[in-house]
Amino acid sequence: MKIVIVDDDYLVTEALKTILEANEDVQVPATGADGREAVKLFEEYRPDVLLMDIRMKNMNGLEALTEILKADPKANVLLLTTFLDDEYIVKALRLGAKGYLLKQDYASILPALRAICSGQTVFGKQIMSKIPDLIRKEKEFDYSFYEINDREREVIRLIAEGYSNKEIASELYLSEGTVRNYLSTILDKLQLRDRTQVAVFYYKHR
Repeated sequence: MKIVIVDDDYLVTEALKTILEANEDVQVPATGADGREAVKLFEEYRPDVLLMDIRMKNMNGLEALTEILKADPKANVLLLTTFLDDEYIVKALRLGAKGYLLKQDYASILPALRAICSGQTVFGKQIMSKIPDLIRKEKEFDYSFYEINDREREVIRLIAEGYSNKEIASELYLSEGTVRNYLSTILDKLQLRDRTQVAVFYYKHR
């Protein structure tokens, strides 16, 4: 697993590098100190996950995330911050970050990186509990406009509540393959990138 770390605090960067490289399957080929370097290093090293701070000089993490996803919509970016900042959480979700963790939660970082590499999205429990209240409820949404049927709406709801494909399959008495097909169809119909954006979409329009 190849990880690039970008943080404007050198001590944090070195600490993370040491912790991660203590695992034989983890390599940290490069580190950076701001968003501009993050964009450059991602292009150069194509890491499995880019681990990046949000608050940095020159170009912050959210600006870098925007640039990186514009160039590579499938990029895996895990954001780290010392602040449980509501505005940053909402922006990170909407932009398509694969994860958002608090820096002090060191024990969760490696499991989060592994989860992201396996196709999951990871948000700390404190952050997930805030999401429904952070996303404003807009006017009543007409799912039929996007040709979303009732079963697809159920899948959307369960994704938003944090269910895995396996759990959704069990809840709705479907196979995991069928759930994956539903998710693919939902992403296509709503023009979304991943299940995190599906969750954001649900809370925004319910």
